[in-house]
Amino acid sequence: MGPKPKKKSGGKGGKSKKARERKLREEAQLQAEQEEAERLERERLRQEHLKILEAKFQEKRESELVEFKSLEQKFLSAKQWKMDYREQAKWEHYLSCDGTPDPTVTQEMNTFMSLWHDNQDEDVQLVKEKEEVVLNLIEKLVSLILETSPDEISEEQRDQYQEFILQLQDLLHKKYNEATQNLLKIAGMYEDSETGNMHTAIKDKNSTFCIWVNLKKKARFKKHVFQEAGHGFDLPKSLALSSVAVRVLHTCYDHVSPLWVQFQGLPRQEASASQQLTEHPKDTRQKPGEEEKGREEPSVPAAEETSSDERKESAASLKENSKNTEDVKETEEETEKNSDILDVPSEDEEALLQEEPGGREEAPRVVDLQQLVPVGGVFHIDVLQLPPQAQDVGDWSMVELLDVGLEMYPYSAGQAEDGTQEAVHITLRLPDNVIYFKVPVVARWEPAGQQWRTDGISKITYEAEEKRISFRLGAFCTVALLQDAHLNLPYQAWELHPTGVDEGLFTVTAVFATIQIQIKDNQCMLSSVVVEEEKVLSHITGKWMTPFALRETLKRAGVNIFPAEYSPEYVSVSRKVALAEVKAYDQMALLAAAFAFANSKWNGAAGPERFVFKVSEHLTAGSAKDNNWSLYMFCGDKVQNLKLSETSEAFSEELEEESEFHSTLYHMLKDSASNEALDKVERAGFLFIDSVYQLLHATRVLAYS
Repeated sequence: MGPKPKKKSGGKGGKSKKARERKLREEAQLQAEQEEAERLERERLRQEHLKILEAKFQEKRESELVEFKSLEQKFLSAKQWKMDYREQAKWEHYLSCDGTPDPTVTQEMNTFMSLWHDNQDEDVQLVKEKEEVVLNLIEKLVSLILETSPDEISEEQRDQYQEFILQLQDLLHKKYNEATQNLLKIAGMYEDSETGNMHTAIKDKNSTFCIWVNLKKKARFKKHVFQEAGHGFDLPKSLALSSVAVRVLHTCYDHVSPLWVQFQGLPRQEASASQQLTEHPKDTRQKPGEEEKGREEPSVPAAEETSSDERKESAASLKENSKNTEDVKETEEETEKNSDILDVPSEDEEALLQEEPGGREEAPRVVDLQQLVPVGGVFHIDVLQLPPQAQDVGDWSMVELLDVGLEMYPYSAGQAEDGTQEAVHITLRLPDNVIYFKVPVVARWEPAGQQWRTDGISKITYEAEEKRISFRLGAFCTVALLQDAHLNLPYQAWELHPTGVDEGLFTVTAVFATIQIQIKDNQCMLSSVVVEEEKVLSHITGKWMTPFALRETLKRAGVNIFPAEYSPEYVSVSRKVALAEVKAYDQMALLAAAFAFANSKWNGAAGPERFVFKVSEHLTAGSAKDNNWSLYMFCGDKVQNLKLSETSEAFSEELEEESEFHSTLYHMLKDSASNEALDKVERAGFLFIDSVYQLLHATRVLAYS
C-alpha cells in the first residue's frame, strides 16, 4: 500500500480567512464613508449656521455701531476736559506771578533765558536752584509736544517748543560751566588741611556736582573718592603734577543724546491710528560711515552756545524720528558673581590686548540708540585748566584775571615710565533710583560724530551689590550707562481688572520684573515693581501722576515697558494690524469698569489681523479666577466668542455654543453680562477710560505678549 496523498494548502479554511478580511475592509470603508458623510453634513450645517449668523451680523451691525458711538463720546469728553484743564492751568499760572515763564509764550521764554544768560556771577548752589525751574519747563514743553492733539497746536508751535528745549538744555550746561569757573577762581580759599587740595560734592535729586582741585600737585594725592557721592578717580602721574581740576557732574537727566532719543516710545495720544502704531516700521538705522545728526555737547566756551542751524537740525531729527547709527551688540554677559570684569578694547590699548592669550575680537563702536538707551542720566567727566589763584602780597591779595571762561586741560593719554599705557581710572556710584537688569554698557559721547561710542573704554568692573562700576578711559569725556531698551519685551503675561468705581489695576509681567499700576480717574500710581520676589524702586511707588508722567518716570528708572514703532526690529513678536489694535484698546478701555482682561497664549497663533484675549465679568475685588475667563477674538470690525480654551491642544476659530458675531466687544459681552456690569460700563467716568486707553496703547500688550 503506497503513501497517502498530501492535503492541498489554501483549501476551505484559506478561503474563509480571505472572505473575513474582505468583509472587514468593506465594513471599514463603509464606516469611513459614513463618517465622511456625517462630517460633510456637519460642515454643511455649520456653514449654513455661519451664513445665518453672518446675515444676522450684517443686519444688526449698523444699529450696533450707532449705539456704540454714544459710548465713544467719552473719549471726546476726555479730550475736551484736557483742553480745558490746560487753559485753566495757563490762567492759574498767570495769576500766580511766581516769576517763571509760560513755556507757550515766546516773549516770556526769551526774556527768562536772556536774563539768566546775562547773569554770570552765580555759584553752583544757585544754578542747582534754577535747574529745578528749567527741568520743569522742559517737562511741560515735552508734555505739550507729545500729549497735545494736532488740531490744538500747529507744526510751527511744535518746532518752537523743540527749539526752547534745546536752548534750555544748552543754557543749563553753560551755567554749570560758569559756576565751575567761579568756584575754581577761589579754590585756594577752601583747601583741605590734610592734602592741601580742594574738593567738594554738592548733591540733590537732579544732579551731583563733584570737583577736585590739584593745588599742591603732589603725586601721592592722584587718587580721590568723593565720599558724599561715591564717585572717584585715579589720575596718571602726569596729571597729578599739573595745575588741573577734575569735575564729575552727574545729571539724572540726559541732555546729551539727540532729542528724539528722549521721546522714544512716547507716541502722541491723539494722533491717528496709522501714525500711532506702524504695522511695518521703516528701517531708519544709519548706514556704515554716516554720521548721526544732533547737537554738540557744550563743554567749552566756544561750544557753549550751539548755532541756530545745529539746533534746528536736532529738532528736525525728532520730527523725522532721526537716523540712527550702526547696530551695536551687547558686550556684557549676565553675571553670576557679584563682580564682573568686562574688557572692552580701545584704540589706546591695542598693544595690551595683543599681549593677551588668544587675542580678542574688537567690540562694536557706534551705539545704536534704538537698541541701547542711556539709563540713570549722564556723567560729565572733565579735566579743567586751573585759573590763576590769589596770591598774598603784603596786605594785598592779588590775582591775575583771564577773560577766557572755563578751559579744558589739553590732556591726551601717553605712555608711562614703565612703558604701559596711561589711562584715567574712573569709579562711579550707580544711582539708587535706577535699576539695571543686566550689566550696563559703558559708552562715551563723541561730539564730533554726535554719537555714543563704546571704544576708548576698557577694564570695566561691575559690582552689582555695591552698585558700583569702574573702568579706564583713554581721555576725559561724557559717559553714560546704557541698557537694552527691549530687554523686558515681549511680556510674559498681563492683566487689567477693575478694583472700584473708576478704579483699576494693570499688571504687566515682563521678562525681569512684574509691574503693577493702579488707575484712578485721570491719574496712575505705580503700586509695585517686583524683581526676583523683591520690591524695588520704592522712591517712585505710591505717587499719583498722569499716565504720561508715569511712563517717563518708569523709563528714567530703567523699567522700559513701552515699545517704540521700530521695536519689532529688535523683538521677536507677531506683527499685528495697527488699526485693529487701536480699536481693540479703545473698546477694552470702554469696558474696563466692569470687565477684566488678560493675555491668551493663542494671540500669536491668530495671525496679524486677529487678536485673542481673555475676558471675565468682574464686579468684586481681586484678580479674576481661572475658571471665569472666556476667550474672545477681535478682528477690528467683528468679535466672536471662541470655544477654545487655554488648555486646548490647537488653535481653532470654532464658536462657543449659542454665541453670535457682533461688531463691537461691548455688544459681544452684552449677550451674557449682568445688568450690574452693563450699568457700570454706562456710568464709567471718561477720565478713567482715557487713562486705561493710554496705558494699553503705550504698552501695546496685544502685540507684545
